[in-house]
Amino acid sequence: MTASDIKLFQPFTLGGVELPNRIVVGPMCQYSAVNGVPNDWHMVHLGQFALGGAGLTLVEATGVNAEGRITPHDTGLWNDEQEKAFARIVAFHKENGVGSIGIQLAHAGRKAATRAPWVGGGPASVEEGAWPTVSASAVPFADGYGTPSALDAEGLARTREDFAEATRRAVRAGFAVIEMHAAHGYLMHQFLSPLSNRREDRYGGSLENRMRYPLEVFEAMRAAAPASVPVGVRLSATDFAEGGWSVEEAIAFSRELEARGAAYIHVSGGGLVPHARIPIAPGYQVGFARRIRAAVSIPVITVGLLTNPADAERVLQEGAADLVALARKFLEDPRWPQRAARELGVEVPLPKQYGYAISPRWQESAQAQWGEAAE
Repeated sequence: MTASDIKLFQPFTLGGVELPNRIVVGPMCQYSAVNGVPNDWHMVHLGQFALGGAGLTLVEATGVNAEGRITPHDTGLWNDEQEKAFARIVAFHKENGVGSIGIQLAHAGRKAATRAPWVGGGPASVEEGAWPTVSASAVPFADGYGTPSALDAEGLARTREDFAEATRRAVRAGFAVIEMHAAHGYLMHQFLSPLSNRREDRYGGSLENRMRYPLEVFEAMRAAAPASVPVGVRLSATDFAEGGWSVEEAIAFSRELEARGAAYIHVSGGGLVPHARIPIAPGYQVGFARRIRAAVSIPVITVGLLTNPADAERVLQEGAADLVALARKFLEDPRWPQRAARELGVEVPLPKQYGYAISPRWQESAQAQWGEAAE
């Protein structure tokens, strides 16, 4: 296989946005914001991916309102201060990155108001900044978690508009891509799964009814963004639990999203219930992506411990997905795309400040300037 045959580094058009390669930095919560406002930590954290060469970087799950945050320390996008802070991060990425930057908009539902994982996780106390949670139904996530309130008509309308308003703010901040979070047991997923949705109105019961509210929210987001900004969806393809959300239902949901203008489907799994049995291994989510990709005409992003460049390339060569997302691997190796390119025999552009310094021309320039070989 020649370098030109390597798909991982072939350009890709995602809903009109030109990406230089098919590598995606998945959203990773940092639990480091103050009142929802991203700060210098987020600038450096996300900036390293701009310099690292990924085709698309997705900002962590960002609450569309205060009650929708996973922890009191999550980023948010419901006020001007948050919007301004994100605009600064986007500007850096546009000026210095080779790829594009997007944001994942989310509401945690019954999994909200928890502690940061490094202080033990689990439900936070009122003294730690907790608040009452909401969900599709009054069914707690697990023992020890508070019972959420089932969203009523007013709450449904308000939350739907919060997603739309956050989308408008994301557009103004300059994000190239916007993603609705409907995975990992958060609010949209809570409506989709029969394990968490026990409603008896038009939003519960049948698959059509359980999909109704997430589809309404997506439609509101899609209407709030200009056609030039792709709006995609991350979903869990399965609950990995008996009687739960299934890949067949995820396929149906993906088709409905495509019909409403979704730019892509970002396929993950699990997160709805703590007793799920997940067979974690490299590529364990790829089969779900393959099935969804075969059922829709829009691009599909896959995830699942694809940290070996050869494995990521194989997924694309086999047609299981159109793009490959990594998350935690980027924390230990923010320049993973550059390492992957070397391993696969592909040359990729680097920021000018780095590219020149490690090129053969640097040695020549140093000798000419200093009259001796530089170390």
